[in-house]
Amino acid sequence: MNRSATVDLVVVGLGYVGLPLARAASASGLRVVGLDRSAPVVQGLNSGVSHIDDISDADVQAMIERGFRAVDSPEVIAEAAAVVICVPTPLTDHGAPELGAVNASVADIAAHMTPGTLVVLESTTYPGTTDEVVRPALEAGGLRAGVDFHLAFSPERIDPGNPTYGLENTPKVVGGTTPDCTKAARALYEGFVGGVVEAKGTREAEMAKLLENTYRHVNIALVNEMAMFCREIGVDLWDSIRCASSKPFGFAPFYPGPGVGGHCIPIDPNYLSYKVRSLGIPFRFVELAQEINQRMPAHVVSRAADLLNDQGKPVRGSKVLLLGVTYKPDISDQRESPAVDVAELLLERGADLVYYDPRVEGWTVDGAEVPRVDDYLEGAARADLTILLQHHSELDLDKLADHATKLFDTRGKSADHPQVVKL
Repeated sequence: MNRSATVDLVVVGLGYVGLPLARAASASGLRVVGLDRSAPVVQGLNSGVSHIDDISDADVQAMIERGFRAVDSPEVIAEAAAVVICVPTPLTDHGAPELGAVNASVADIAAHMTPGTLVVLESTTYPGTTDEVVRPALEAGGLRAGVDFHLAFSPERIDPGNPTYGLENTPKVVGGTTPDCTKAARALYEGFVGGVVEAKGTREAEMAKLLENTYRHVNIALVNEMAMFCREIGVDLWDSIRCASSKPFGFAPFYPGPGVGGHCIPIDPNYLSYKVRSLGIPFRFVELAQEINQRMPAHVVSRAADLLNDQGKPVRGSKVLLLGVTYKPDISDQRESPAVDVAELLLERGADLVYYDPRVEGWTVDGAEVPRVDDYLEGAARADLTILLQHHSELDLDKLADHATKLFDTRGKSADHPQVVKL
């Protein structure tokens, strides 16, 4: 480690991954600095204001009391014993990995790091990124990974809104470019994470993250496809899943929905399929899962049209209330939310669209603001059709079923009721 360091840890990127990491490290007694290029984020955090769901303002204020500060200039890296990269890795318009934020962060680190520094990449990416992209950039100045500095990959496992598992009690996978690099990364995380699992190297650690999310991606696609035909053959898929879940081995329940959102499911598996395609090998499971999951918003809208038709109403001109527009329950995060695709398709058909989400005060689709109802029960009573896209705990589904003209539950959370139809 860098013996002359005055900062134990610099966390690059203070979003839903980086800020919980900084909070946990700070709580363990480490001297932590957060680096983010967004001036509003930096100013807000230094004022004690959080911008993500899982960290409260009180959490940020406690971090500040323990010495945490946020900066928007990379010079602080020169003072750090360890630097962890937690920046976004989205996709380009063509579905390829977009590593711009990673490359920019690595360039900042290369320009300022000193011998002995530990550098860890947490941003999700394809196998080989740490060794083929990050390492050469860091070594360009003459320092060598595994000799002059330590380099490792440790996949983030943050699950926003999860009340049971957080960073501290979720095992941390680490894989270094050398065994000593792995040990250095392990030593860092063991200070504030309950358990550390060592991978053989960076590629294995990178693949572990993609395997976890591809597993979920494929299984969600399986039940989504089942949902498309179970109604036609008179099967309550939700009840079948409940029954299958009683088996104590060999089965893990997954549930259908209006589509997939966030980063892990719609984005991360594409990093793996991109790598596989670069080898000239088809990766049919991921590509098929992506196709099925991307079809779900259209399936929801088709079902909605059928439900309106049963009332003798066309989609055009009918008032449709969308309930819950975030990608997960009980958070405000809207990244890749399928609600956007559902809304776009309904608007294309001429629906009079309104929404309600207790976590989202304003919502725009295709640059146009969608009206928000103040009372979701009253809104459901006035709407020709209410579509439950996300079940936040604030929503009383029993009362909703009593008030709604017709409730289309895409999450299977409602009890049986004459006015409720499930996906």
